[in-house]
Amino acid sequence: MKCIQGFWDGENIYSCPQCRKTFIPRPVLEKNTMLADLIEELKKTGLQAAPADHCYAGPEDVSCDVCSGRKLKAIKSCLICLASYCEKHLQPHLDEAACKIHKLVEPSKNLQQNICSIHDEVMKMFCRTDQKCICYLCSVDEHEGHKIVSAAAERTERQRDLEESQQQIQQRIQDREKEVKLLQQEVEAINHSADQTVKDSEKIFTQMIHLIQKRSCDVKQQIRSQQQTEVSRVKDLQEELEQEITELKRRDAELKQLLLTEDHSQFLLNYPSLPPLSESTPSSSINVRPLRYFEEVTAAVSELTDKLKELLREEWTNISLTVTNVDVLLPEPEPKSRAGYFQFSCHITLDPNTAHRQLLLSEENRQKIEQPQSDSDHPDRFTEYVQVLSRESLTGRCYWEVEWRGTVVFVAVTYKNISRSGNESRFGFNDKSWTLSCSPKRFLFYHNSLQTSISAPVSSRVGVYLDHKAGVLSFYSVSESMTLLYRVQTTFTQPLHAGLGLGWLGNTAKFCKLK
Repeated sequence: MKCIQGFWDGENIYSCPQCRKTFIPRPVLEKNTMLADLIEELKKTGLQAAPADHCYAGPEDVSCDVCSGRKLKAIKSCLICLASYCEKHLQPHLDEAACKIHKLVEPSKNLQQNICSIHDEVMKMFCRTDQKCICYLCSVDEHEGHKIVSAAAERTERQRDLEESQQQIQQRIQDREKEVKLLQQEVEAINHSADQTVKDSEKIFTQMIHLIQKRSCDVKQQIRSQQQTEVSRVKDLQEELEQEITELKRRDAELKQLLLTEDHSQFLLNYPSLPPLSESTPSSSINVRPLRYFEEVTAAVSELTDKLKELLREEWTNISLTVTNVDVLLPEPEPKSRAGYFQFSCHITLDPNTAHRQLLLSEENRQKIEQPQSDSDHPDRFTEYVQVLSRESLTGRCYWEVEWRGTVVFVAVTYKNISRSGNESRFGFNDKSWTLSCSPKRFLFYHNSLQTSISAPVSSRVGVYLDHKAGVLSFYSVSESMTLLYRVQTTFTQPLHAGLGLGWLGNTAKFCKLK
């Protein structure tokens, strides 16, 4: 009623929302008492709703085995009864004590596969010899003497294997997702670097062009200036010569007139009045040397062009090599076998200056044993934990193996500037080191104080593969085959050093000689 009245308040024509009949003037609304009483009654008693269509079993659904007529969807299957039940017919399994011990699972269409085709019994046993599910009668009949366990026990063991596989898959997914993210960042970095380099290169070449243009203008201006100076000097000399020629012509005319005078007395009277000739620059002085104009400038510019061409040719080779040697994150593929890793094997020796005072190095500093030593103090020495670093810094692609014995041994890779004292000096408990903890029960990985459990068989030999440029660090369990224990994908900002750490007295570790 409030809704209709509110709607009508903004209208001039009033219509019924059900039949659309219009009313003028606006009618007075009254309560429908019959409908109101019916609603109140329904509120008290409630309605028994019929099953919705989506509750009935479709072609792809598991139907209830008890329903008659149109069957409802099953919500559970019983592995004991070998039947599936809807919500209504499942109730006895939830209420009756005898049925509460039955095993209920998600609805399944394959319940009959749990029945032995020979004895028509539920297959609750598993024959490990034949790798198949069997019933109890089978275990005492054709499978007598075989290794037989309960299906539940076999399921537990295989589930554990599956969970380990799932964990490895999830770890690999995380690793691949990190790699995809890193590659995306690499694409963005490549694009940004290329765009910026093109912009900078264009600016530099433009500056070079402007410099050459400026030099061209300078040469042009200098030539024009020298041209004007030389032409002016020549014209001044030319003008002097022309004036001298005019004067000489005038004197020549006077002399010619005097020579034509027939009166001797008159000739002699006019002769003294002729002024003497002024001194003149010998005309031969103009051609005392070969004439040189501006052709040598052209030769000099041509020589500069040849030098620029040669310089550009040499530098272009360097530029092209620099362009093709762009450092991209994409790692080189790792070898497929242990023998393949041997091509990257490196000879590692331990640095006595870094060794904790309880470590004794032997076999050309390739092995360490936990015993007191009397070496003097050194600023590079570890003072808190029983650890030591390699002399060699590691870059490029490297592979080495460590043979260990004892209760706890740490195989590490670290920057050289790791702390030498305090908690920050412990391998794996800072952002400068990556460490595999080896014990007879399990392997653990540590970095930046974060621990990662590793599900893999324990071996007494560990392989370490480093691709410094690609930021790849891999640890392997080495026995008859190689098993990847843990892979790191990061960006190494400094050269790395191999490290070894011992947890207890009597532990030993050494770098192996690879053949």
